[in-house]
Order: sequence, then C-alpha cells, then structure tokens
Amino acid sequence: MATDAVGQFIERWKNSGAAERANYQLFLIELSEVLGVPKPCPAQPDNEANDYVFERSVEFILDDGSTSGFIDLYKRGCFVLEAKQGSDVPAVEKPLSETMTNAQRKLKKGTARRGTRAWDDAMLRAKARAEQYVRALPASEGRPPFLLVVDVGHSIEVFAEFSRTGGQYAPFPAPGSHRILLDQLEYEDIRGRLARIWTAPDELDPARRSAKATREIAARLARLAISLEKSGHDPHAVASFLMRCLFTMFAEDVGLLAAGVFTGLLDSLRDCPEHFRPMVEEVWGRMNTGGFSAGLRAAVPQFNGGLFEDSSALALDRDQLLLLLEASRSDWRDVEPAIFGTLLERALDPVERHKLGAHYTPRAYVERLVLPTIVEPLRAEWDAVQTAAVHLANAGDLDKAIRQVKDFHKYLSNVRILDPACGTGNFLYVTLEHLKRIEGEIYDLLRSFGAPHLMYEMQGYTVDPHQLLGLEINPRAAAIAELVLWIGTLQWHFRTRGNVHPPQPIIRNFHNIQHRDALIEYDGTEPALDDQGRPITRWDGRTTKPHPVTGREVPDENARVPVLHYVNPRKAEWPEADYIVGNPPFVGRRADAGVSGRRLCRGRAQRAQ
Repeated sequence: MATDAVGQFIERWKNSGAAERANYQLFLIELSEVLGVPKPCPAQPDNEANDYVFERSVEFILDDGSTSGFIDLYKRGCFVLEAKQGSDVPAVEKPLSETMTNAQRKLKKGTARRGTRAWDDAMLRAKARAEQYVRALPASEGRPPFLLVVDVGHSIEVFAEFSRTGGQYAPFPAPGSHRILLDQLEYEDIRGRLARIWTAPDELDPARRSAKATREIAARLARLAISLEKSGHDPHAVASFLMRCLFTMFAEDVGLLAAGVFTGLLDSLRDCPEHFRPMVEEVWGRMNTGGFSAGLRAAVPQFNGGLFEDSSALALDRDQLLLLLEASRSDWRDVEPAIFGTLLERALDPVERHKLGAHYTPRAYVERLVLPTIVEPLRAEWDAVQTAAVHLANAGDLDKAIRQVKDFHKYLSNVRILDPACGTGNFLYVTLEHLKRIEGEIYDLLRSFGAPHLMYEMQGYTVDPHQLLGLEINPRAAAIAELVLWIGTLQWHFRTRGNVHPPQPIIRNFHNIQHRDALIEYDGTEPALDDQGRPITRWDGRTTKPHPVTGREVPDENARVPVLHYVNPRKAEWPEADYIVGNPPFVGRRADAGVSGRRLCRGRAQRAQ
C-alpha cells in the first residue's frame, strides 16, 4: 500500500468519533484495503459458511438475558473483533452503563471520552464481551489465536492465545505495546503485523518463530562441544565453559554489553587463538565484578549471580574459535527458553547428543498443565482486582484503586511455584512468562490511573526467578534451568522496558534451583559390596550401543556405575510453595502419583496444600 494512501486513511478517520455502529464496518473495510488483505464476505444463511463476515451470530446467554449475540467481525482461525468508538469531546468520567441513557446515546458522545478511566473501563468490557463470543463459538471451529478490540478511528488493541487450549487472551506482543494507535499505521512493520493477523496468524507465535533458530544454535554448540571433548577436555568443564559463552553472546545481542563487542573480540582472535583464553577470562572476570573491560574496550555491568564466579576459559584452536564465532553471529534474542534448555542439555551431554534432532516437550503440552494449575487461578484473582480497581477509580477513589493494584502486585511477586523434578526448567520458564504477562498488565493499569511513577516505587518487589523453585538430580540440567530462567527474565525485561537496563547485579543467585534428589535425603553414600567385598555395579541406565544383529539401540553392558547404599536415608523435605507443577518422577513404566504406565506423556499438576 502506497504511503500516501495510508496517510489519507489516517487523515480521513482521525477526526471520526461517537458513531460506532454507523462507522465500524466502513472503517474495517478500508483498513483491510490499507493492509492489503481480503475484505469481509457477505453473510450467508448457513452460519457454518460464515467464516469471514460482519455480525457473525453466536448463541449464548448474555448479561441482559438474551440468547444470542453478534460478533462485530469474525475470521475463522484468525480473530474475533469487537468494535467501539470513543470520542475526544468532554464527557462525564463514569462508565457508560451507569451514566448514559438511551437519549444521551443519541447525542453521539461515543463509548467514552478517550484517555479517561471511563474509556479504559469500556475497552476492558469490550474485551470481556469478545471473550464471551470466543467461548460461544462452535467447538468444531476452534478458538482463534487473536482477539481484537477496536476503537474506530483511534486504536486497535491486540490480544493473543496461541495454545488455543482455553487460556486467557494476553496483550500481544506484550503489555504496553499491544495498543496500536491510528497514527502507527504509518509504520510498515505495524501494518505487516496486522496483515498477518488477518492472513497467517500462526506466523506471529513467538514460540514457532524462534524454534528453528533455537535448534540451529543448539546444533552449533553441539559441534563445538564434540570438538572440545575430542581435544581432551572434560565434558563437565566443556558444559560450564559453553554456558558462560552463550550467556555472553545473549548479553551482547540484548544490549547488556555494547553492540558487537564480544563477537568482535572473537573475530580479532581468529588468527591468534592462543590469546583467546586470557582475553576471555579477563572479560568474564569483569562481568563478575563490573567495570571497564580491557578485552572488550568497554564498560561492563556487574552480572554476578554465580555464573561468572568461575571465570575460567578453555584453550581453543583456530577451528574451534571459528565454530564459537559462528555461534556468536546467531541472533540470541530469538532463543526460545521453553525448548532451549532441553536442546542445550542434549548438546552438552555426550550420551544424549544423538537426540538433538529428536522430539522435545512442546510448549503447548507444558501449557496444558501450567495454565489451569497456576495461571488461570491467578488470572481470575487479577480480573477481580482489576474490575474492582476500575470501579473504585470511576467512583473517584483513585488512591484506594491504586493501593488495591499494588497489593495484588506484591502478592503476585511472592507466589512460589515448585517443580520437584524440574529438568532444564521448561515448566518453570513457561510459568514465569505468564506471571510476567500479568505483571505487565498491572503496570498498564497503573499507567491508565496516571501513576507511572509508582513502578519505580515497586522495584523492591517484582516477578523474577526467586519464585520459581526446582529440584533436579542432574547437576548440568539444574545449572541450565537456572540459566534458562534468567534468559527468559531478561528477554521479558527488554520486551516491556525497551532499552532500560535492569538493576545490578543483573543476575542473582537465589538458590531457587537445587541440585538434589527430590525423593530422599541422606548423610552420605557408600559403595555396596558383594560377599567377597567387591563393589557391586549396574548399567548406568543411559548408555546404549547398536545390536549386532538388529541394529537397534540396546544397553551397553560395559557402561557401568557402582551401586550405592545411602547413609541415614529419609524422606526429602520440599521447599514451601503455593503451587506444584511438573512431570512426576517415574521408574520403568510406573509413574508417581498414580499415573501408571504413562511414563512422561502425562504430568502432574496441583495446588500445593
């Protein structure tokens, strides 16, 4: 669409107002022309054929007792759209339902005066009505991934729910950036985003868009890990070294380090790899304490958090340095934490590395447990607080409204979630992301109350990894889980705060992921001995080899570990938590918590008692 046509559209509609029913269809038809997407189709008598129409009928009980409703604009598999039209003329700042009579509606003062609390209230109610419509759609049509609330000629609010499992529609791409104002249609990327909502909504799913990049990055790290192990380095030392490398690359790409400084350092060392180790150790030492780094020739914030307390690096040859440089040139902002932990564990584990391209637990599966167990109960509480706060603000008691929102934020920042067999932290990360979305909505509501300064007062408490508790017997997986949570936290920070740096130290050692057995505690171990006093061994439970006849993987009888006796064994005590979620431990084909014969294809999720 030519720029002049976009400008004409904006100019034509920016002064409209107060006539929603008269204007909204024309506005959306012209918007579709601006976006270069098909226009809505004529409605047909057979409702099942109405997959992209105005006024799509749905059957359900409304608040006023009626048994049907009409979606302002519906596109099957894409979105439900609810239209309103506010006004820029002065109006009484009370909800429409309380102050506007039918006679007053005829004066065309609109839904509410834009920029007021009454307008915010009206937009919230419009979203709630759109969610009613989504639930009323026939099950055969599924849930659309997007929900749009349009103030005709003023703004488009975008909400998404990509899992389509019945979860809440959350601001997209993030709270604070989900409202597209009319003037923003001048930007090609904004128009492109809306066009994909109309035509290819799944392309906007961050998990889908980043999965490919995440797999490619993990594969590069695996190649480097193999090379380092062949050089004689211990696999555990390789894993620790590469985790420091990857976080440094991530810090560079999100702006915590000056743009390109680490990649530039690696590039400058390609012909003198013997200098790599001392140069990188200097950088990591400075990342531990903060200050000026001679290697990067730039100031470095303090990261700390335990990750860089050990600042040792491995010596690399030229080929290994080039592999690391290749990995550094990837865009680490696109890493998807929900799967990165699993792939990184496979990349760094010599036994599991052959599974790098194999199946991993998809995010949608994780959300089938996380959403009903944790997110939906918390969202129900937040919805009640939000409604009450808006009502108080409309009634003139703004201080009490702000206090209620702040109290809920403090409560949200202290909710504790435990995964007693957390692996690389997938369940905990997905939970963290949903909590951060709610926190973003809290900040949005406070801004609408005219109190953005309160966010600075609230820095003493925020949703962060200290709330996500994990127990994990694999030391490398436990370390990866902690890393994944911090990468996800920092991604969300920059997504919602722009280029504002988080407070230092940037990562903190909350000891929230504990490397220990979730089932038993003990004072020590001692080897089990046979009658002749020789150590008893068993297959390590992991290492396999091809069968000489069938070629199928079978246990490698030479891969053995000692059988241990536990000294003073006792039931493990779990950290106190509000919710417990995750896959249960299992032995063979018998799963814990009564999930028999399901292995890890079913999970356990419950509210902690």
